[in-house]
Amino acid sequence: MSRENMRENPIQGKRLRAMDLFCGAGGSTCGAKAAGVQVVGAVDAWDLACMTYRENHPGAKIYHSTCEQLDPNLVQREVGPIDILLASPECTNHTCAKGAAERCEASKNTAFQVVRFARRLQPRWIVIENVIQMRTWERYEELIEDLEGEGYHCAPHVLNAVDFGVPQSRRRLFVVCQRESAPPPIVLPEARKRTAREIVDTNGTYRYSPLRTARRASGTIERAERAIAEVGERHPFLLVYYGSDGAGGWQRLSVPLRTITTLDRFAYVRSRNGAHEMRMLQVEELKSAMGFPADYVFRVGTRRDRIKLIGNAVCPPVMAHIVKNLVNE
Repeated sequence: MSRENMRENPIQGKRLRAMDLFCGAGGSTCGAKAAGVQVVGAVDAWDLACMTYRENHPGAKIYHSTCEQLDPNLVQREVGPIDILLASPECTNHTCAKGAAERCEASKNTAFQVVRFARRLQPRWIVIENVIQMRTWERYEELIEDLEGEGYHCAPHVLNAVDFGVPQSRRRLFVVCQRESAPPPIVLPEARKRTAREIVDTNGTYRYSPLRTARRASGTIERAERAIAEVGERHPFLLVYYGSDGAGGWQRLSVPLRTITTLDRFAYVRSRNGAHEMRMLQVEELKSAMGFPADYVFRVGTRRDRIKLIGNAVCPPVMAHIVKNLVNE
């Protein structure tokens, strides 16, 4: 899939302008641009995220900073008026991936930076993306009330990326906000359901290693054996390499990829010459499974860094549909 060109918004008669808070590698920006919006500014505290963002979106001003340390007045002076504010506040301390570890309230409270920036930038629309567990946060209703106090009508949606043509099952919360009136409902597109098979490179590009070795963890072998018992000796499958996901620790290629996280967790297993071999899914495959365009680049940092950038990202096709739905109302 090639990147869509930005176009003038037909309703407004002008190029709508957006700001992306907690932008990460730029998934939301990529989606907004595909919807015809000009993204003029972005903020993130991680240097590798800023470098990746800048390489893919050279026309936007990127602020390497936490939102708390950045003055919205400065942003307004430097980037000008904003029509749409996109934001993906820190999610790690909301999600169950944190396990039993203590949650950091300061991390959760970064969501209130959206209110702070909205108060100064006065965008017509706001789109907040986060994990669905954010709804159980004790300050979630307070966040919605604060946005309503700034004049916004808020509509929360739980959307699955697979319904937007993304070959991954990824449920996320999107709080869509609009001034003056309620935002329009989100109607799911008539997108073909894509599968994990479509993103796996079977052309011999990557190297494999034997599945059954003395150094392989017993739990990994057990999950693989369960998969082989189900699909048969000759059929390939995907293995959850580190830990399990509560669903058997493996999946068929004929269904969408399970949720990509910030960890290197999926292995592709195949039978060759009567024995099974495996390799981890690579950056290009995971990028494709997120719905990023083919020309989007993840070049900075280690392989682990790049997978973290991808796992933290917003699926561009989902954001593209949301933004297009708003601006074409």
